[in-house]
Amino acid sequence: MLINEYYLNISTMIKSLKKSFLITSMALAALCANAQTTIQPKLVEKVTRKGSDLVIPYEKYVLPNGLTVILAEDHSDPLVHVDITYHVGSAREEIGKSGFAHFFEHMMFQGSDHVANGDHFKIITEAGGTLNGSTNRDRTNYYETVPANQLEKMLWLESDRMGFLLDAVTQQKFEVQRATVKNERGQNYDNRPYGLASEYTSKNLYPYGHPYSWLTIGYIEELNKVGVNDLKNFFLRWYGPNNATITIGGDLNAKQTLAWVSKYFGSIPRGPEVKNMSLPAPVLTADRYISYTDNYAKLPMLSITYPGVKIYDKDMSALDALAGIIGQGRNSIFYKNFVKTRKAAQASMNSSNTELAGEIGIRVIPFPGQTLADAKKLVDESLAEFEQKGVSDDDLIRFKASSEAGYINGLSSVSGKVSALAQAQTFTGNPNQIGAELASIRAVTKEDVIRVYNKYIKNKPAVILSVLPKGGTVQPVAADNYTVNTAGYKAPDYGYGGLTYHKATDNFDRAVKPGVGANPAIKVPAIWSTVTPNGIHIIGTENKEIPAVSISISIKGGGMFAINNPAKAGLAGIVGRMMNEETKNYTAEQFNSELEKLGSNIGIFAGADEISIDVSSLTKNLPKTMALLQEKLYNPKFTQDALDRIKKQTIEGFKQAKTQPAGVASSVYNKILYGTDNVRTYATGGNEETVAAITLQDVQDYYDNNFSPSVTNIVVVGDVNEGTARGALAFLNSWKDKKVTIPTPAGGNSFDKTTLYIVDVPNAAQSEIRIGYLDKLNYDVTGDYYKLGIANYILGGAFNSHINLNLREKKGWTYGARSGFNSSKYGGDFTASAGVLATATDSSVVEFIKEIRNYQQNGITPDELKFTQTSIGQSDARKYETNGQKAAFLSRIQEYNLKPTFVDDQNKILSTITPAEINQLASKYLNTDNMIILVVGDKAKTLPGLQKLGYPIVELDSDGKPKQ
Repeated sequence: MLINEYYLNISTMIKSLKKSFLITSMALAALCANAQTTIQPKLVEKVTRKGSDLVIPYEKYVLPNGLTVILAEDHSDPLVHVDITYHVGSAREEIGKSGFAHFFEHMMFQGSDHVANGDHFKIITEAGGTLNGSTNRDRTNYYETVPANQLEKMLWLESDRMGFLLDAVTQQKFEVQRATVKNERGQNYDNRPYGLASEYTSKNLYPYGHPYSWLTIGYIEELNKVGVNDLKNFFLRWYGPNNATITIGGDLNAKQTLAWVSKYFGSIPRGPEVKNMSLPAPVLTADRYISYTDNYAKLPMLSITYPGVKIYDKDMSALDALAGIIGQGRNSIFYKNFVKTRKAAQASMNSSNTELAGEIGIRVIPFPGQTLADAKKLVDESLAEFEQKGVSDDDLIRFKASSEAGYINGLSSVSGKVSALAQAQTFTGNPNQIGAELASIRAVTKEDVIRVYNKYIKNKPAVILSVLPKGGTVQPVAADNYTVNTAGYKAPDYGYGGLTYHKATDNFDRAVKPGVGANPAIKVPAIWSTVTPNGIHIIGTENKEIPAVSISISIKGGGMFAINNPAKAGLAGIVGRMMNEETKNYTAEQFNSELEKLGSNIGIFAGADEISIDVSSLTKNLPKTMALLQEKLYNPKFTQDALDRIKKQTIEGFKQAKTQPAGVASSVYNKILYGTDNVRTYATGGNEETVAAITLQDVQDYYDNNFSPSVTNIVVVGDVNEGTARGALAFLNSWKDKKVTIPTPAGGNSFDKTTLYIVDVPNAAQSEIRIGYLDKLNYDVTGDYYKLGIANYILGGAFNSHINLNLREKKGWTYGARSGFNSSKYGGDFTASAGVLATATDSSVVEFIKEIRNYQQNGITPDELKFTQTSIGQSDARKYETNGQKAAFLSRIQEYNLKPTFVDDQNKILSTITPAEINQLASKYLNTDNMIILVVGDKAKTLPGLQKLGYPIVELDSDGKPKQ
C-alpha cells in the first residue's frame, strides 16, 4: 500500500511538470548545441592526498549539459580507465517490461551514427584495450581500459553512442541482442543450481510493482514483448548527459582530457530531468514461506531474507560486522554449528546494500540426513547463541582490519579506483567516500552490532525460501503461505510521454575517428632474484602503489603424484584443504582469527602440478603474517575430524557437479581426450571412490614426502624491497631438503575421424558444446605454441573473432563463444566452446565446424593480421599493472626458466609474422577431422537435429562412461 501511494504522488507531480518540461527541453537542446564553444566546464572540487590518507585524488567538473566529469590523474602505469555510469538500472523499468535496462546495455554496443555495427569492440580491441558493461538495480555502466595514447578515441566512442545512437538501431540488431540476453539468462540463472533463488526471494520480499521485485536479467516472457520503440524511449528518457557521470583515471593530462570531454560530449543536449528515487523499505508482518523445485540442485537449500538498509546508511557497517560474526569465516557461529559439525555443506550470512533498499540474507545447504526444518531450527539456535555470547573485542578487530585491507587492495588497479569514484558520485553526489566509509567501519562498537541485530533480525519476519531437488522427497521448511498481492496497484507515469530525439550540432567532423598519441612506454617491472642455501628459487619486484605485499609459493607436484597411485587420486586436493585447517599451535579458528586481525590472508590449494600458497598482507603487518606462514608451512596438524569433514564436502560436491552442464562438459571432455582410465583427468580432485579411500596417514605421508625446498619457487610482489623480502622469508633457510621425484603424466588419445559425444541433462535450458583435440604441444614463448595464440586470435580469441561474431552477434544463439590453444609442460589442447540455445544446438555445431574448417583452408587476411598485431601489441600496456599481474609475469619466468627479455622476442615475432606463417600453422593444427565434438544438454531436444549431421554418435553418462 505504501509503495502505491508513492507512485500516485510521483505520477501526479510528473504530469503537472510535463508541459513546461517539453517546452524547456527544446530550448535547452538548442542552447547546448553551441555550449561547447561558449560555456566552460565548471570546476566543482579538487581533492588531493594529505599525508598517508587513504584517498583517491581527483578533480570534479560539470559540463553545461549536466554531465559530471571526474578526472583522477595517476601516472603509475601507462593506462587509462574510462567509466561512464548512467543513473538507470532495473529500478527504472516499467512494470511488465523487466530486463530492459540490461537489454539496453547490450544495444549500446551495436553501433551508432559514426561507428559501424561491431566496430565498438573492434576499435577498442585493436587499441589493445579491454571493455565491458554492467547493469544492476540502480545503474548501468560502460567501461574500458586502454593504453594511455588511446584516450581521445575512447571519448569519441562513448560520446557517439550517448548522442547519436537511435538512428543506428535496426530491428535485426534488436532481435539478435534480445536472443543474446535470453542466452545469458539461461547460462547464468536457468541452467545452474539455485540460479533462480534470488528471483523467488525478490518477488516475494518486495510489494508488487516495486522495482526490486524482479531481477535485473528480467523475465523471458517480458523480454519477448518489448519492441524497438520501447528501446528508443528508454534511451531518450534515461541516457541524457545530465543523468551520467564520466570518470577517467590513469596516465592522463587533466587539462587536455577535460578539453576532449568538452569537445565530444559538450554539444549533446540535456535529457529529461531524472530525480533520485526513494521508496519505503518493504514491510513484512509475518514470515513468508515459499518454495520451488530446482532442476539442477542435488542438495536442498534454505534461504532466509530480512529487509536491510540502503547503501551508505548509518547502519551499513554495523550490519556487515553482524553478518561476519554470525555467518562468515571460520570464527563465525554458523561455521561452528553447521560446517564443522558436518551438518551442512555451506552456511553463510551477508548484508547487501543498494540504492532503494537492503537485504540481510542467510543461506544454508544441509547435507543428506538433515532436513530443511532441522536447518531452520539450527539457524534459530545460532541466533540465540549470538544473543547470549554477544560481541567480543576480537570480533571487532577482525572486522575492521579485514575491511581496511579490502579497501586498500581494491585500489590496486586504475579500474578499481575509477569504479569507487563513479559509484560514490552516482549514489551520493560526492566521489570522495572512502574516508567516510572507513571512518564508519572504525567507529562500529559492540553496542552498534547488538542494536542492529535487535532492530533488523531478532523476532523479525522474513521471506523463508525452500529450494527442493527435482524428483526427491525433501520437504520444505513449511508449506507455502504467501501469494503476491497485485490488487490496487497502479503503475506510475515513468515520464515517457512527449520524448523527442535532438541530435547535437558539432563544430568538428565527428565522422573522423581520432588518431592516437605516441605509444606509451611499457613498464616491465624491474626484477630481483635469489636462491636460498637449501635451493628455493625466489623472484620479486617492488611496487609501492599500495601499502600491500603479495607472496606466491609453488610446491611442485600437486596432483601428479597420483600417477604412481591412482587409487589415491584426489589426495593432493585433500592435502591442500587440510593445510588450511589446524596447526600444532593453533586451532583453525584461532589461526584465522590472527590473520583477520592483521587484514592478511593465507590460502592453500592444489593444482594439477603444484600445491600453491597465496599470501597477502598489508606492508605494516608483513612480519606478523610471515610468522603465521611459518607456522602454517612447518607445523600443520592433520586430524581425523577435519579429514572426515573435508571428504564429506568433497564427495557431495562431486554429486552436485554432475547436475551442472558446464561442469559436466569440461569433465567429460577431458575424459574423452585423455581416456576415462587416465588418472590425469581426475588426479587432483579424485572421484567418489578414490576420495573415500584416503586416510589420515595418506595425508601425512604426502606432506612428509613431497613438501621440500628443492621443488619450491616463490614470487614476491608489492611494497617491499629485496632486502626486506629476503629477511621476511629467512625462516625458510632452515627447511630441511629432501629428494622429490615428480612423475610424468601419460599422453592422451588421438582421433582419426570426427565423433559426436552426447551427455543427457534433462530439461537443460542450454547445451554446452566442446570441440577439439590434444595437440601435444608443450608451452613455449617463441615457438609454435606462442604463434598459435596469434593465429587463434581472429578465429576465437577476441570478442570480434569469427566464431563469436557468428554465433553471438549474427545468430544470437549464445552469450559467448570462443576457441584457444592451452598448453603446459605436458602437452596441451585446442578447444572451441560455448553454451548455446538448446533449440540451436545442431546449428551451432555446424557453424563451429564451418568456421574452424574455413580458417584452416583459407587462413587469415592481411587486414585481420594487421588488426591482430596491433591489438596484441598495444595490450602490453595492461599486463603489468596490479600485483597479481606482476606475479603472474614473474611466475612464468620462474616456471619456464625464461629470460625477462622474452617479451621483446615475442614482440619481434608478433610484428614480423606473415599471413603465410599463420596460414601454415592453421592448416597444420586446425584439422576438424582429428577433433571430437561433445554436447551436454537435453537429449530429447537436441538428438534429432544432431543425428542429421552425419557424425557417429556415442552417448555417455555424466562420468564420461558409455551408456548401456
